Formats: sequence, C-alpha cells, structure tokens
Amino acid sequence: MSVILATAGQDDKIRFWEAPSGICSRVLRYADSQVNCLEITTDKQYLAAGGNPHIRLFEINNSSNQNPILCLEGHAGNVTSLGFQRNGRYLYSGSEDGTVKLWDLRSPTYSRSFDSKGAVNSVALHPNQAEIISGDQNGSVKIFDLGSSKCISDIIPDSRSSSTSSHGRVAIQSVDVSDDARTLVAANNHAEVFVWNPADATMNQSNGEPCRPVAKFRAHPLGAYLLQARISPDCRSLVTTSSDRTARIWDTATWQLTQTLSKHKKWVWDAVFSADSSYLVTASSDRSALLWNLRTGTPVRQYTDHDYAVTCVALNDSST
Repeated sequence: MSVILATAGQDDKIRFWEAPSGICSRVLRYADSQVNCLEITTDKQYLAAGGNPHIRLFEINNSSNQNPILCLEGHAGNVTSLGFQRNGRYLYSGSEDGTVKLWDLRSPTYSRSFDSKGAVNSVALHPNQAEIISGDQNGSVKIFDLGSSKCISDIIPDSRSSSTSSHGRVAIQSVDVSDDARTLVAANNHAEVFVWNPADATMNQSNGEPCRPVAKFRAHPLGAYLLQARISPDCRSLVTTSSDRTARIWDTATWQLTQTLSKHKKWVWDAVFSADSSYLVTASSDRSALLWNLRTGTPVRQYTDHDYAVTCVALNDSST
C-alpha cells in the first residue's frame, strides 16, 4: 500500500482508510481501553497503538489477522505518546506514570526506563537517534541521552500566562524536533509555544546556564487549550491544534501564522503532515478526521465512521 492512514480514539477501534476515497478499508478492535496515540513504522509494516496502560503492535498488510502480534506491558498509566527509531527495531513511549521507556521489539518487556518525575504528555526522538525529548505535566522539557541513560537537559519554560501557578510552570502538552535537528519545539496546554536550537539546549544546561528560547509566542487565543504541535517533514511549518476547533500553520522561519484551518466542529486533538508537507490530516472530537490541501487551505476529504471522539491519527505516504 502506498498510503497508510489510520485513526483511533474513544470508541476502542482503529480504522484504516483509503485516503483518496474516504472509504474505511479495515477496522481493528483495541480491547479494554481508548487509544491515545498511533504510529506507523517507516517501512509501513506495523502500526503501534498506545492505550491504558499497554502498547499493542499490529500488522498492517495482513488483513486476516485482527489481533496484535505484540503487546508491550510495563507502563502503569495512560501511554500518551510513542514512536519508532528509524530502523523500526525499537519503540519509545511516554506515559502518565511518569516514565519514558525504550522497547526492543524482539521482547515484550522494556529495555530501559527513564524517570521524568512527572506525568509525561509527549515524547520525541532526536534525528541523531541518540536522544529522547519529553514534555511533562510539571512543565518540564527533558532530554535523555540513550548512551549514558542520563537526563542531560531539564528545561522549564517561563510561562507568560497570568493565571499560571507553581512559579510559572504550565504542563507541557507537546514536544517535537525538526528532521534537520535545528529546531526543538515545546508547547504548553495554555497554547504557548517555545522554540530552541537543540544543540544550545544541551550545551547551556551542561554549562549551568539558563536555556532561553530563540522564539516564543501564543499559538491560540487565551483560554484555549493546545493539544498537539508537530513540525513538518520539510521543516518549514509547524502545526498546532486546539480546543478552539482549529489547526494553525506557522512559518518556522518567522514564526508567523500562515493558515488557520477551521472546519472542525469540536476540539482538534491531533494532526500529521504528509511526507511532502503539502497535506495535513487532523483528528477531532466531532468524530471525524479531515484531509487538508495546504496549498489551498481547504479540506479535500472527510473520514467519518467513528462513534466517538477521534483523538489520534497516523499517516505514512512516503515513497521509500
């Protein structure tokens, strides 16, 4: 299959879609839990789904097998974020149990666990494949070195929100690193976005210096919750999604708003870019996902068979 598109959420089902037609081609049951996050391997062979508290791995190209081929047990709370290392042999995950875990997919148990000292909302793998970044509910952005198994950076962004308590700490809802390794983004649930150079983030921390962002801005209106922030594969755009029912596109050169995508009727939980960064899929509490053409800023396809909120989406349309 050239395009793999999957959505999931609160109805305990994972749905695969024929992206151009909007037809649901396959449904997998995810027993015992809602689905919080999805990720597809680079080779399009496997889909990982994170729930409460387990991670399940499914075969994509074997429609006769509806059961997971691997169930990863070890987290003690909601798995909020996950991803694969480039070769697909390892999976990393973050959980509300306060840990970031690394899994060797040849084994059902985790190979390494890092203590975030706070419920983890988001994890991202540095393009060097040697560092994992986490964002947690204590308002901290941590960088873990896989070689030494140590936390090499712990950044607490200074929130500007007047309603902020706990000395300026606001829960970090989403973290991401650009594929060119030049941009680290962290967004809190008050819709404030902080931008660093990842190299500066680790260097300043090692020198004991404060790590000041190179840019910071509010992505959505005061009072709105930010739910997701992702950098496009071409590193030129950032998408943020929110309770204000929009997804917004930002230029990473200027950090200016370029598009507001506003066809959803309820919260927009997740978004993922196409491989060429010209399309975007969004997932919403209105029980739908939308495929957007970013050249025109308009939706070109809707995916609507879910019974409840759609909270996560995965897309792999790469040609390699």
